[in-house]
Amino acid sequence: MINDPRIKIEHWGSGSNDPLSEAALVNLLERQGYRCTRYTYSAGTHFPEHGHEVDKVDAVLKGQFKISLHGESVILIAGDYIYIPANTIHSAEVIGNESVVSIDAVKVT
Repeated sequence: MINDPRIKIEHWGSGSNDPLSEAALVNLLERQGYRCTRYTYSAGTHFPEHGHEVDKVDAVLKGQFKISLHGESVILIAGDYIYIPANTIHSAEVIGNESVVSIDAVKVT
């Protein structure tokens, strides 16, 4: 688990009784001022350490996505999403043999 208090991890259903769906997750993030893009990453996909100039969210609709930062890691599964502040160095990788369907959200407002 990531212990940095600036990094917030949410689990679908903790604030809503709606069933998890791409439309519901995108709607939630867009209401928070994020622009959302859907990606599918195949097994073996790895993103080396990098940062972004804006706040972002990585959300998982399917599969397992490992996010590592500050020497700690968390594995996100369907319904999990992580808020990553601007300029936070992190890496990500698909875990297992199943592709990850992800919503990549970038703060615009």
